[in-house]
Amino acid sequence: QVQLVESGGGLVQPGGSLRLSCAASGSIFSRSIMGWHRQAPGNQRVLVAAITSGGGTNYADSVKGRFTISRDNAKNTVYLQMNSLKPEDTAVYYCNARYKSEYWGKGTPVTVSS
Repeated sequence: QVQLVESGGGLVQPGGSLRLSCAASGSIFSRSIMGWHRQAPGNQRVLVAAITSGGGTNYADSVKGRFTISRDNAKNTVYLQMNSLKPEDTAVYYCNARYKSEYWGKGTPVTVSS
């Protein structure tokens, strides 16, 4: 069983930065593809960024150049550094792990507003 716990969300002004963290329990973290997804009110959950066990990354077009995903396998933690935040980045951000099965955290809210 894998548990994912997100942290780091909050209220930030447009142009600001936040760093989200996702701490994972269990022994499969280093072998998992880790991802961050987000869901805005009234919208479907969509992929923001993902990182493979080997460090390969993939980003949604809307966040390329502004967000960076990284992982620390020694700490069983994946991060999402979000810079130049825009009001349209407002959403609940969810951590996701995929290795033979799929696991989700409960999410952390991010609000970008002046």
